[in-house]
Amino acid sequence: WSRNLGHLFVSPIRSWELAAGIVVVALLRTLLGMVPVSLLAWVFFGYNIYSLGLPLIAFFFILQMFSWSIGLAMSGLVMRVGQSAESFAWAAVFILMPVSGVYYPVSVLPGWLQGIAWALPTSYIFEGMRAILTEKAVHWNLMAVAFGLAIVYLVIGFQVFQWFYRSSRRAGSLLGQGE
Repeated sequence: WSRNLGHLFVSPIRSWELAAGIVVVALLRTLLGMVPVSLLAWVFFGYNIYSLGLPLIAFFFILQMFSWSIGLAMSGLVMRVGQSAESFAWAAVFILMPVSGVYYPVSVLPGWLQGIAWALPTSYIFEGMRAILTEKAVHWNLMAVAFGLAIVYLVIGFQVFQWFYRSSRRAGSLLGQGE
């Protein structure tokens, strides 16, 4: 696809249209990856993620929104700086995972790191999932905070994307992208 970037960027496409395309492709790729893996986990390990019920849809949607915000910001960075920024995008995910409470509760983190964790919607989501699995209770307050934070990060991610997009157009660096 990268060999078509030049054609894409000389077209009258607007930044929000490009961002919408990135979001749709990300959603489809996530679904194509998650559904088969979750079914395999059910078959081979007897773990049914769908037992979380309807809150799973909200968890998924909020996590997807946050991933869009990161993806948009990183796409903008790659657009402006080039492929060398791609490693930063991959590193961002691995930096966020331990702080988000993916592997253990946020409460076990040092105090200063808990402050960072609670600034991320992912922490609220994983704590909410953990509550369903351990307490059999849905903490809607956690989901509401996660949703609010995801909206804030999505707006920021889109603004960063737009800034990089405009900056790249002005600098003429868009056509130099790709393999």
